[in-house]
Amino acid sequence: MTTFDSRSLGQASELYDLTIAELRPAAEGVVSLELRAPDGADLPEWQPGAHIDVLLSNGIVRQYSLCGDPSLRDRWRIGVLREPSSRGGSSHIHEQLRQGDTLTVAGPRNNFRLVEADRYLFVAGGIGITPMLPMIRSAAAQGKPWTLLYGGRSRRSMAFLDEIAGLAGGETHIVPQDEMGLLDLQKFLGQHQPDTLVYCCGPGPLIDAVEAKCQVWRAGALHLERFAPSDRAARKEKGSFEVELARSGQRLVIPPYRSILDVLKENGCQVTNSCCAGICGTCLVKVLSGVPDHNDDVLSIEDQEAGEVMLVCVSRSKSELLVLDL
Repeated sequence: MTTFDSRSLGQASELYDLTIAELRPAAEGVVSLELRAPDGADLPEWQPGAHIDVLLSNGIVRQYSLCGDPSLRDRWRIGVLREPSSRGGSSHIHEQLRQGDTLTVAGPRNNFRLVEADRYLFVAGGIGITPMLPMIRSAAAQGKPWTLLYGGRSRRSMAFLDEIAGLAGGETHIVPQDEMGLLDLQKFLGQHQPDTLVYCCGPGPLIDAVEAKCQVWRAGALHLERFAPSDRAARKEKGSFEVELARSGQRLVIPPYRSILDVLKENGCQVTNSCCAGICGTCLVKVLSGVPDHNDDVLSIEDQEAGEVMLVCVSRSKSELLVLDL
């Protein structure tokens, strides 16, 4: 079994060996996995928007949104899309895992929290529906009006449609592209609705389009979760700076065009990581001193301004020295 250091998994502090109690198709190219403790014990509580880190036996770590019901404490559910260009994560799950197998997971962690609002507009593309399901249940339970825009390549590829049909108290728009074209974002986002929060998860082009439409909305109205990095996360910086590891006192120079994560790994500092693109939050570390230059798509504006944590895969430093809790 591959060994993982749970201390470096951001907010996650515990590892759990869970049984795949159910594995079934959820759509074309999508499987649903229900995970339970071997002894049937309750699992840690979680809130809508949370995800878990799945630590695969091939050493790969991947993040999947919890898409079940938070009130069912004895189980966690995730949905996994088989990526055509899989780097070994989704292909391993689809090809190697079977019902009854054991998965090691860490979490839950939440970078996509559902904030209190009078009403909600949820925009999902493809497998981006997974974090939306518990959000919709939460809104419905509170009696809050909600609208779901759900687009996909085809009806066959859109997961959890039967479940969505049973959700009450809101307005649902299912838009398979091969039947109806693209989501009509202008209709729902073209005019600012001050009492509404927008939550969006899906492929890059959808998120970019939603961001563009929401430029007329108030600050903080739009909440995003990306599958791929934005241009900000891919930005390269020319300047060098130093990083001090507080636990050992070791100082490392981070040269131009190198990530903090790469230099840490080269010097024997193990920080668990996954995407290396600033979209998953796995390599989150505490900042004890210095001013981070945030290039990620995970931390909120408030968290970035506070400067107390950073993602070392893409972010750099505005100060000459950063002191990290490593």
